[in-house]
Amino acid sequence: MRQKISIFQALSRMIVSLIVAIGFLAGSGAKADSLSSFLTDLTPSDLYPEAQSFGPVRQGVPVAPVLKDGETVAWAFLTSDFVGTTGYSGKPIHVVAAIDNDAVLSGVKLVKHSEPIVLIGIPNARMVELTEGYAGLDLKAEAASGGESHDLDIISGATVTIMVIDDSLVRGGIKVARALGLGGLSPVQTGPKRDLDMAVDTVEDWETLAGDGSVRRLTLDVGQVNTAFEQMDDERAAKRPEKGEPDDTFIDMHMALVSVPSIGRTLLGDHEYENLVEWLDEGEHAILVLGRGKYSFKGSGYVRGGIFDRIQLIQGDNSVRFFDKMHRRLGALATEDSPSFRELDIFKIPADSEFDPTLGFRLQLLVQRSVGALDRVFLTWDLGYKLPERFMLPLPVATVVDDASDEAAAKAALWQRIWKDKAVEIAVLCAMLLVLTATFFFQFQATWKPRRFYWFRIGFLTMTLFFIGWYANAQLSVVNIMALAGSLRAGFTWDAFLMDPLVFIQWFAIAAALLFWGRGAYCGWLCPFGALQELTNQIARYFKVPQWTLPWGLHERLWPIKYMIFLGLFGVSLASIQMAEQLAEVEPFKTAIILKFVRDWPFVVFALLLLLAGLFVERFYCRYLCPLGGALAIPARMRMFDWLRRYKECGSPCQTCANECPVQAIHPTGEINPNECVNCLHCQVLYQSEDKCPVVIRQLKRRASTGSSEIKIPKKDAPKNHPNAKTT
Repeated sequence: MRQKISIFQALSRMIVSLIVAIGFLAGSGAKADSLSSFLTDLTPSDLYPEAQSFGPVRQGVPVAPVLKDGETVAWAFLTSDFVGTTGYSGKPIHVVAAIDNDAVLSGVKLVKHSEPIVLIGIPNARMVELTEGYAGLDLKAEAASGGESHDLDIISGATVTIMVIDDSLVRGGIKVARALGLGGLSPVQTGPKRDLDMAVDTVEDWETLAGDGSVRRLTLDVGQVNTAFEQMDDERAAKRPEKGEPDDTFIDMHMALVSVPSIGRTLLGDHEYENLVEWLDEGEHAILVLGRGKYSFKGSGYVRGGIFDRIQLIQGDNSVRFFDKMHRRLGALATEDSPSFRELDIFKIPADSEFDPTLGFRLQLLVQRSVGALDRVFLTWDLGYKLPERFMLPLPVATVVDDASDEAAAKAALWQRIWKDKAVEIAVLCAMLLVLTATFFFQFQATWKPRRFYWFRIGFLTMTLFFIGWYANAQLSVVNIMALAGSLRAGFTWDAFLMDPLVFIQWFAIAAALLFWGRGAYCGWLCPFGALQELTNQIARYFKVPQWTLPWGLHERLWPIKYMIFLGLFGVSLASIQMAEQLAEVEPFKTAIILKFVRDWPFVVFALLLLLAGLFVERFYCRYLCPLGGALAIPARMRMFDWLRRYKECGSPCQTCANECPVQAIHPTGEINPNECVNCLHCQVLYQSEDKCPVVIRQLKRRASTGSSEIKIPKKDAPKNHPNAKTT
């Protein structure tokens, strides 16, 4: 026995040494997370080609100019300054990006994160590569489409992190572009809305409306269009130029908001305007689009599929596509001084599009060019429109504000999207929780047949390891508890915890389970690393690896280590959550489960040593070192029920359960220590065993001597439907 103890002492020294080495490896000097601090580690050319320097960070809007030859060519910003979305860790993922004057991301750098899934090696390199791939993203298109004009590249096992980075870059970039007026994006206005002055219905003429901007115009000639296609990356576009002279009219397009009484009566005439009013429902508006030249703004899409695919109306983050049911032709203009047009069409803007006629908007024209039998390339031009002030009632000027409700709504939309994307995984996890709950509630029925229950448990643990752990990366950690404590101190919000539905559901289930069964519901059944330890130990037993039982005195003295580790980590987290997370590497979960051992060698060796110890001492890490188990055991003392049944003979004189408990959670006196029990239910198997339990064996002998076919078990201890059982 002394030899065994000395082996454990050596093993303990080795583990402590590795923990210290990992602490030094993970440790790094902390510095404030701000744009200015991150810019010191970046070169300007990282964010804009051939840029030489950064200017000072602006007051008000925290952005820094990116300078080339002394001129501002882009603006650098930190996503976490503008968007509060957090990842797995409950903290922001810090990305520095730059936006050029055309509202296009010119460079992106992932500068800091605390995500547990991507800290070292290839996974992190893949994350960096994907983040930098956002360079070239057109924020004007994102603003027009509500952030959905690009494809989202998902990395298996890092879905939440990718979606958080995507959300931060898109929403943060649009906010910066609006605040600086880049690419023609204007700030979102809040406050009193302007209203149309419907009393202004005087009939004007074409020249008046064109002069004050009531009618807006976009003119492109053949030379302009050919030049634009020649500048595309696709060389095929330049090889098929538009025929005609360079100054020939390609398209001359005009637009007017004819639902405004004065504009509508002038251009349509009284009769057509009255027809328009009858056509429009409450809250709807209409534009008149006029065109002439070689190119049609209508195309033929509305004939084939009922949609006008060459134009769309864009206002802020909303866009409107027009269908044939939203369209009417106009025979002629009512104005005598207007030019002649080949196409005269009225388009209805539906009420649910949130269109505001008092704010600026634009009509986007799509110009296409065939470059092959089935291939086409496209370019877009915008026709901007702003209704003249004389058609609006005077109201106080709106101010630009940062609407916190919009940020909250955006965060809610993100986590709801994540939950929807993980619907299958959520369903599987909920099914596992239901099966486990039923097993605990009907534990006597579940443990009637030892062999069947053994394979049920092995199957459940295998599902836990492969599905919850290696597939879904939903391993819980003491870091979650520290993040919760930090969130409670800083101002609790649900957003960070809802980002990972599988983790959230597990914590919700654990909170309920602690009141009923203690920590064992998670530690014994749902912890992937715990499952890995038990499964590897079962394999070791199959190959006759000797199992070591520590003396009760030593075993009892090793119990408190996990509680001391947890309390130490929690205390450190009160001073520095970053340092506490680095010290939490005492948990091998990240290495063995999340990263599947793809990590630097000290982490891998540490995890393998713990698993090696578990081959000889079942669940060695769970018993003595796991801070998460210690954390769960503390509130578990408040459990409301004692589900594990015992006979009065348990512990005195019978020691069967104490000797066979896989984690030595039963005292020699017979009491089960609920803080150490993992609810494996092996003691309940023994409780009914006709081969090992002295109480049941005695009843069998009594039955044999009396000829009775019944086993008498004390009523308070007996399962209701146990075969051959009679309560007394």
